[in-house]
Amino acid sequence: SEMARELIELLQRDLCGDSHWKFHAGVSYRNLLLYRSRGTTAPFTRQTDSTPPHDITDQPISGHLPSGPGSDQLLQLMNRSRDLFATASCNRERIAHGDLAATQIWLWGLGQRPAFIPFLDRYKVRGAVITAVDLLRGIGRLLGWEVVEVPGATGYLDTDYAAKGRAAIKTLSRPDIDFVVVHVEATDEASHEGHVDEKVRAVENIDRHIVGPLHTWLKQQGDYRLLICPDHPTFLRTRTHSHGYCPFAMCGTGVVADGAKSYNEVTAAASSIKLPHGWDLMSRLL
Repeated sequence: SEMARELIELLQRDLCGDSHWKFHAGVSYRNLLLYRSRGTTAPFTRQTDSTPPHDITDQPISGHLPSGPGSDQLLQLMNRSRDLFATASCNRERIAHGDLAATQIWLWGLGQRPAFIPFLDRYKVRGAVITAVDLLRGIGRLLGWEVVEVPGATGYLDTDYAAKGRAAIKTLSRPDIDFVVVHVEATDEASHEGHVDEKVRAVENIDRHIVGPLHTWLKQQGDYRLLICPDHPTFLRTRTHSHGYCPFAMCGTGVVADGAKSYNEVTAAASSIKLPHGWDLMSRLL
């Protein structure tokens, strides 16, 4: 949002300067903080711990602050952001209109840039990705996929599902693209917020505006395969991510039905087809 961008620019100017840190404004509440070692050894290790905010909804933050090597620097940035945000003009405007203000940054999800084998080299397939989430956009770029821009894609419940469906068909129609991933975040967001009706509505919109039109179009193109799957469970009762079986549905040329009558976690757990690693699914699809 414009407010987030203003606050991110404020953080970069007043907290980082020309240091190792660089803030980048993203989509919605998702922003990025980069640390470049510039020839020195980074203070962070695999033992540096941080907590996803959606894992502690409605809980006190004590006991969940960053800890481990380098955490003192993270805490310093978080604490200093409170003073900056308290006087930010966009926050004062929100308060004046009766809206909630951003009080500070919450740093989490530490990791290093991964090294991937290009998707084309491994599978001999040219790919693209449609998503509003910067994490997925970054993974796509690292894999060598084209990142397709879709106006109206927000990474939230109000995303333009139909625009994503149309963009997928348009992208697959190109002679230089063989494979498209369409990512939708809305079901995950509804679970984090505990809104069962919104989650059902999101699933229905995915089916109506993305899966349905894509399937109809693909069947007219000759040989094809279509895969529908989540990346992890997010339960309404806990409002956070969890582990467990992720159901997937696949159809198209050469796909043999396994007799499953429904698409859910219970059916997945009872299925004779179980993949120990998520990446095994790509080889099965292609």
